[in-house]
Amino acid sequence: MNTLSWIRSVNGTLGHIAPEHVARKMRRAFMTPRNLPPREWELPLLARAERITLRFGLSALRWGQGPTVLLMHGWEGRPTQFARLIDTLVEAGYTAVALEGPAHGRSPGSEANVVLFARALLEAAAELPALQAVIGHSMGGASMLLALQWGLRAEVAVSIAAPAQLLGVVRGFARHLGMPARARAAFIRQIERDVGVQIARLDVSGYQLELPGLIVHAEDDPLVPVKESDAIHRAWFDSRLLRLPDGGHQRVLADPQLVEGVLALLQRSSSPARQSA
Repeated sequence: MNTLSWIRSVNGTLGHIAPEHVARKMRRAFMTPRNLPPREWELPLLARAERITLRFGLSALRWGQGPTVLLMHGWEGRPTQFARLIDTLVEAGYTAVALEGPAHGRSPGSEANVVLFARALLEAAAELPALQAVIGHSMGGASMLLALQWGLRAEVAVSIAAPAQLLGVVRGFARHLGMPARARAAFIRQIERDVGVQIARLDVSGYQLELPGLIVHAEDDPLVPVKESDAIHRAWFDSRLLRLPDGGHQRVLADPQLVEGVLALLQRSSSPARQSA
């Protein structure tokens, strides 16, 4: 029996007897990220970075000079996963500031969730120059969309491989680990208690997204279904949807079409017609 099968078996049995206990253990697993080391191809960009520490100890990496673009990685991700995009932004005359989310990299904390990521974006934006763009990947994309509801301001925004609503993510995790119905319900209650928000409210269909945007998603994403991008696009009136035939969940970050799409959106936001609007 492999590890996953063993966890499912234990959860399936104990979840009926002690659902709150199982929910607590799985909640910790759900919110505790691993700090994974950078890949070899990320190291050159890391070596050129200026490390900065923002308010409350939040860590970030910075490159370039010019209008500021703020980036947020996904779950168990790193700023340098945006390497190709960051290099292009710097060459085009932008400052790229990529956060290390709570409990990731050198940022403080032992647990993370989409609400903490959204608050981190707001904290960073309060200390940085006015944002030309904000870009988020996966959970970083979901947190960016949430932060926009809570007052984050930028000229444009880019969502990459992000889920449209979080309830499906939470339920999918619970089912994947074999939690029976009572344990799943306790699991959701405990998460809502910790994040301070009803998970059902973390749904882009109820958001007000009034800035121009780009939504990028690969058809073969094995972690976040591509249909999530359609839901975001429906809710985001002034957005362009770029669906790529391949790129998975991570490789999509280096896709030339994504990079070109981001640059085109930035050029649109800095056009004289928009500046005079």
